[in-house]
Amino acid sequence: MKTYTIDTNAHSAMIDITDKVKAEIKGQGIQNGFVIVQSLHTTAGITVNENADPDVMTDFLRRLDEVYPWHHESDLHMEGNTAAHLKTSTVGSSQLVIVSNGELVLGTWQGIYFCEFDGPRKNRNYVVKGVHQ
Repeated sequence: MKTYTIDTNAHSAMIDITDKVKAEIKGQGIQNGFVIVQSLHTTAGITVNENADPDVMTDFLRRLDEVYPWHHESDLHMEGNTAAHLKTSTVGSSQLVIVSNGELVLGTWQGIYFCEFDGPRKNRNYVVKGVHQ
């Protein structure tokens, strides 16, 4: 298992980490099995989504903002980031991806993303763990 640290520079962002995950499974020598990618934060998630058109990420984040507005008058959480917690729970904190013949099994347009919902932040962490089959 390897821990990666990432700095984010926006309040909400989707950062493509696919190449780092690919490099990690190669480094671990995984030919067949799966890899788990997990965020170590309650306000940042991991998802698999389109990595060809950046407008998808823009729309994705905008739609989450529509469903979970940042400031809501009825939120009781003292830090004021309840929306970030809800977004992370909706997106999920981890993804499981199959590895076959040393490659991630992803669709043509798919990538793995670290999703920041409470940034900008320094030293955000996620872990990558490959499992041999």
